[in-house]
Order: sequence, then C-alpha cells, then structure tokens
Amino acid sequence: MIDLNKFAVTPESMKEFFEKNDFSKYVAEMKVPGVDAEALMAAQKKNMDALVEANAAAAEGFQNIFRQQLKILDETMREARAQMSSMEPGALKAPDPEAQAEIMRTAFQKALDNMRDLAETAARTNADAYQIVSSRVEESLNELRDMIDNVKPS
Repeated sequence: MIDLNKFAVTPESMKEFFEKNDFSKYVAEMKVPGVDAEALMAAQKKNMDALVEANAAAAEGFQNIFRQQLKILDETMREARAQMSSMEPGALKAPDPEAQAEIMRTAFQKALDNMRDLAETAARTNADAYQIVSSRVEESLNELRDMIDNVKPS
C-alpha cells in the first residue's frame, strides 16, 4: 500500500504554503512598474485553488472507479458461488453446448458492460478535472490581459 504521508508536496500543502507566506509583499518590494502585486498574487491563489479542486475531482472519480471494481468483483464472486453450489457433487455430466454458449455469451456481455462503465467513469473523471483547469487557464489569461492593458507607460 502506498503511504501518501511520505509525499509532502500536494496541492493542499502548496495552497497552505501560499496562504502562510505573503508573496505579494516580495513582488511589491521589487517595484516592477505597472505590476499590481496584489492582483498577481490573487491570480496565483486562484490557480492553486483550481488545482486543488481538479485534484479533488480526480480523486473522487478514481475512488468511484475503485468502488465499481469492488462491486464487479463482489458480483462475480457471488455468481461463481451460486454456480458452484448449483452443481451436484460427483455428478459431472457432458456439458450442454447450448447452455455453455449461453453462459459464455452472458458472461462476455457482462464483462463488456463493466468495462464500458469503468471507461465512461474514467472519461468523466478526466473531463471534470480538465474542465476545472481549462476554465482557470482561460480566466488567468483574461486576468493577465487585463493587467497588461492597465499598465501605464512610465
């Protein structure tokens, strides 16, 4: 099992780092003409918030996938036990080809349905996380454009 405590750099820890350290005063001390240090730092805070939100969405999605996989395993084991308990001990008959074909068709269809469901969940998870980051990138570019438009020539 992976010990997540060994990995110190997480979006949450980065967000906390930026919240505890006021970098706007360092940017302001540089006295870059036309740069609004507070607006720049506010934009960076929004970036970190978006990364934390995207990470949370991805984590939730992958937890859902894991739960689906456990459910599939549980159903498969339950069905296998039911098949085994329905067999008469010591009565091995020649298999009925039609019955075998139907069992295999049903199992194959169920496996395909499960794979499709897992793939759809993974795709939704990725799309949700991408949308969060993509929206923030667009907002960030607009904020940067506004900052540049508001720079007064010296």
